[in-house]
Amino acid sequence: MSIFKEIELVQMRNKIIFIVICIFCLVQWKGYAQEKDFKEKQRKQEKVIEQAYKKKKITELEYNKLMREQELIKETMEKFEADDVWTSKEKNAMHSKLERAEKRMSKYKTNNEIY
Repeated sequence: MSIFKEIELVQMRNKIIFIVICIFCLVQWKGYAQEKDFKEKQRKQEKVIEQAYKKKKITELEYNKLMREQELIKETMEKFEADDVWTSKEKNAMHSKLERAEKRMSKYKTNNEIY
């Protein structure tokens, strides 16, 4: 085999390695972005709960229940972050908790009670 063929093979191998590394970095970045989205969504929910309580749209009991749920979500998030890897099961569980909290919040806000 000529020296030019060997150089060409080495260059091809280096390109493939570079592409694999780029793909790996993108996958890791996407996982980090999802984790960041979960935190942001949780913070937004907490702010909405506090605003609803200040505007008297929810009772003190409902406020306490919703805030306790937010604390549990934060604890779960910390537990999942402990190993710095979010599995699909953990992502699904966190998404479900946040969705459940969102539904409960809207239910409490629209229960038509007068305070």
